[in-house]
Amino acid sequence: MENRNGNGRAPATTLVVAKAPSEPYVRIIPLGGCGEIGRNMTVIETNDDIVVVDCGLMFPDDTMYGVDVVINDFSYLRENKDKFRALLVTHGHEDHIGGIPYLLREFDIPVVGTPLSLALIRAKMRDNRFNDKKFVAVQPGDVVRYGKIETEFVHINHSLAGCCALAISTPLGTIFHTGDFKFDQTPIDGRPADFAAIAGIGEDGVLAMLSDSTNAERPGHTPSERIVGDAFANIFARAAGRIIVTSFASNVPRIQQVVDNAIRFNRRIALLGRSLTNVVHYSTDLGYLKMPQDRMIRLEDVDKYPPNEVVIITTGSQGEPMSALSRLAVRDHPRMKIIAGDTVVISATPIPGNEKSVGKTINNLYRLGATVIHGTSAGTAHVSGHASQEELLLMLNLVRPKYFIPIHGEYRMLVTHAGLAQKTGVEEKNCYVIENGDVVQFTKAGAEKVGKTYGGNVMVDGSGVGDIGEAVLRDRKHLSIDGIMMVVVTVDAEEARVVAGPDLVTRGVFYLPESGDVMSELEKKVGDVLAGCSAEGIRDVNTVKEHIRQGLSKAIYEKTKRKPIVIPVVMEV
Repeated sequence: MENRNGNGRAPATTLVVAKAPSEPYVRIIPLGGCGEIGRNMTVIETNDDIVVVDCGLMFPDDTMYGVDVVINDFSYLRENKDKFRALLVTHGHEDHIGGIPYLLREFDIPVVGTPLSLALIRAKMRDNRFNDKKFVAVQPGDVVRYGKIETEFVHINHSLAGCCALAISTPLGTIFHTGDFKFDQTPIDGRPADFAAIAGIGEDGVLAMLSDSTNAERPGHTPSERIVGDAFANIFARAAGRIIVTSFASNVPRIQQVVDNAIRFNRRIALLGRSLTNVVHYSTDLGYLKMPQDRMIRLEDVDKYPPNEVVIITTGSQGEPMSALSRLAVRDHPRMKIIAGDTVVISATPIPGNEKSVGKTINNLYRLGATVIHGTSAGTAHVSGHASQEELLLMLNLVRPKYFIPIHGEYRMLVTHAGLAQKTGVEEKNCYVIENGDVVQFTKAGAEKVGKTYGGNVMVDGSGVGDIGEAVLRDRKHLSIDGIMMVVVTVDAEEARVVAGPDLVTRGVFYLPESGDVMSELEKKVGDVLAGCSAEGIRDVNTVKEHIRQGLSKAIYEKTKRKPIVIPVVMEV
């Protein structure tokens, strides 16, 4: 049996999975979301069937130059395509549904979720020119069956309406997947988590629980969403000018808090941002959001009202470069401008890695004369949608699983969560801290980690999916650090003499207006290399290119201590 904490696991490049036993078995395989924030996707496999929970995306980090988004590797599903029965969706956040359009390009399977989750997926599918897939709408308490796998959807609280945990019944026992959750005793919609259903599932017996680990390091309880309303009330009461509130577009309870306070303080409401407009539209239609139409105004009409009678809800809480708030902060938005006296409320905490871009946006807003309420200055204008330690312990005590697998978090969060599980009585040997691609197999004899499969990143760049690899990223990093120099020369193939050039084209190496002397010396160096090739009778174009590349690279380094990418272009006439 392999070490359950992942020590000694097979390297990420090794794909070793034990042969499936002939006896009944269940496999749990996270393809994303374990050891990272984002890209959540988990495979539940039995002898005859596979269902997948969620299919999200992750936004690129600073090392992924030019990459748009990162999705999961579907190779394991391709290899087991005949068993793949359905995709079960816990809720509609991007890190849980963002990869679905790419999944459905390959697999004709039903997508099962609550109405709001499906509406948000449909909006993404229209963006990706798909509209003919099978969607199965369910409500909390509903049960669906695919093959021999039966799943009950259980109402849970999070920062989005229509969120569910999943009780997945298999021939060997129940797998309980919490999804993203917190226990909010006073939620905005008046519907706390279904404690009775969760406790009943635990009473019936749970083989293994997979649980959200995002706030596993945070002690105590996560505050109720309702307290944000009090903070908003204070802000609305004090603000003399326009109020601009930004949060995650999908945070319907937060949007409801803004709307309620706009009504209370007699302000008109305008929306800015396509994703936000979509969420408000679907949430209102489905009854998750109460948005009085007589309080709504078009963004173009904002200036027709006194500043103290307007609130604008917008996107961009994470400082994304092309988001509405970031463009407002640099006066680049065509439909609206920040003016002195505006109050901007950033009702969100930066996702790890976004702190710098959020800080830049805040500084730019201050430069424009706005008052910015954010972070600790926001008081309780933001609360997390994820359970803290006391709620994680409560979930563990309600479910009482035999085995425990922490998911949805960076590795340290998973380890901390496993420690909490042990405090509630789960045996240490039954806690599996695993990473993407690890395969945990359950049989009547027990559980063990039986290998590792595909769990790496698939990068999406423009219309290309998966065609950007480490080699391309290394080249892009090299370009970003040292720049590029291209040498263009035309030669007579018969006589091995230069007909035109060499011409040097450079980007990111020199400041051209002040580098004339250096460029002339480098052109001379290329001329010397070509003369040498001619004297030696070298006529092979590839060999000539390599001589140019080596000679020019050496000359540039001697003069500047820089190592740009050198690309020779040799044309024959």
